[in-house]
Amino acid sequence: MDNLFQFEQDFVESLHCIPMVVRYKLDTCGVKLKLEHWNQFPQKVRQQLVQNPMNTPEEITIYRSLLYEFVKQYSHIPLKDLPIDDHPPWLNATRLPDSVQKKAEEVGVNLTLKHWENLTPLQRFALLKLSRPSHENKNFFPALREFNIV
Repeated sequence: MDNLFQFEQDFVESLHCIPMVVRYKLDTCGVKLKLEHWNQFPQKVRQQLVQNPMNTPEEITIYRSLLYEFVKQYSHIPLKDLPIDDHPPWLNATRLPDSVQKKAEEVGVNLTLKHWENLTPLQRFALLKLSRPSHENKNFFPALREFNIV
């Protein structure tokens, strides 16, 4: 699966955690999927959620519908809708978010706006998620390394 990051390799084969690419898609389509939901899905469903495209409004709608269908089929826990940010920070290559800058400084990395501009939206999303205070941040530095920043 090409769209999984190297820093996620410890769970890629089993997909026992929700990978960044799926989390990116969840934020894009406005759905809160819990790990408990994810772990009730069979492996083929998890792989489908990793691989399904979400590049057009139609694909986003299809993905969202699939999520609801899978949860209805495999889980008793209802999904929650999330607000969709019309201008998410990972799509803004011209502004380095403070949380990412601060986390980079904490790990001794000088992250510049040029670095940020050169990242893909998915890479920027990953750094944003990995820099949140509520997140286990052990993969922040490996992500910087993978993204050729260090």
